[in-house]
Amino acid sequence: MSNPQTIAELGELGLLERLFRFCPGDVVGDDGAVVNLPPGQRLVVTTDVLVDGVHFSDRTTDPADAGWRAVAANLSDLAAMGATPTGITVGLSLPGHTSLAWVEGLYQGMAACLSRWGGVVLGGDLCRADTRSVAITALGSVLPQRALYRHRAQPGQAIVVTGYHGLSRAGLELLLHPDRGLHIAPADRDRWVAAHQRPRPRLDAIAALWQELGAAAEAGAIAAMDSSDGLANAVLHLCQASGVGAILTEAALPIDPALADWVGRPQAIDWCLYGGEDFELVLCLPWAQAERLQGQGWAIVGQTTASSAVELRSEELAASTLLSFSQGFQHFAARSGTQAQRSQP
Repeated sequence: MSNPQTIAELGELGLLERLFRFCPGDVVGDDGAVVNLPPGQRLVVTTDVLVDGVHFSDRTTDPADAGWRAVAANLSDLAAMGATPTGITVGLSLPGHTSLAWVEGLYQGMAACLSRWGGVVLGGDLCRADTRSVAITALGSVLPQRALYRHRAQPGQAIVVTGYHGLSRAGLELLLHPDRGLHIAPADRDRWVAAHQRPRPRLDAIAALWQELGAAAEAGAIAAMDSSDGLANAVLHLCQASGVGAILTEAALPIDPALADWVGRPQAIDWCLYGGEDFELVLCLPWAQAERLQGQGWAIVGQTTASSAVELRSEELAASTLLSFSQGFQHFAARSGTQAQRSQP
């Protein structure tokens, strides 16, 4: 069997020619892309950098899944701003020995995610490096009155989240330790692994939000962000940006019952709060609006307060625990505990 062709053998121009196939023909080939915005809408820009061994690895993520995840992370940020995707640019840093098949697989995954959720590859850049990394900038558009921000939470609002939390962390555990999944129902295992390898940016939830709240609703009383670094991290950021506190109710945490059965509820709570990479949405909004959403893929997990503390309250134990950033994912923290699990190759 012959060795796979590397990008060094193909050369930069040859690689670019291959990658142009993933871009619309009328927007690549110049020094930049000219993009139209819908009338009356504003541009939303977000950037994520993903590094081999930190955000993806061959052990847990094939090239197509790495491409999907890279795009999904950016589209999730657009969703958290209330924006609709327009397109992405891609910056690749690659060792010369990287196989062409790996790069094409990466782009196939990116194209699949864009095809499902919206947007196109608008172009990008290549450079040689010792470590594979993927830097994506996503562009989106939003009506000014529908833009969502972190700083708009007010005391006495409901905290609402989409989806279960902790599933991506469960999927990572199964990929790292397949023997742990021998007694799990195949449907649950597949769902958790898919949550890690092919997360969904919740653009659908934003569309459902405005559909349920009606055309007259505006974003001024809503604070939002995604939970890519964990549910606790998202709530803490929202509270910090808005100058409020929060009380989360342990019994209301969005935990998959099958996950709690597998690892036990204490571990499931930890993964729900600090596992990260679930790419769901966390919103603070008036109670009347929150109650209209509840039960439609949204769950009320707590409320904001006039205090500065962020607490997890257990009614069963009649006790509260203060939440902090120290347990959640932080890019420059020591790699131990949750940090090592997130980045383990």
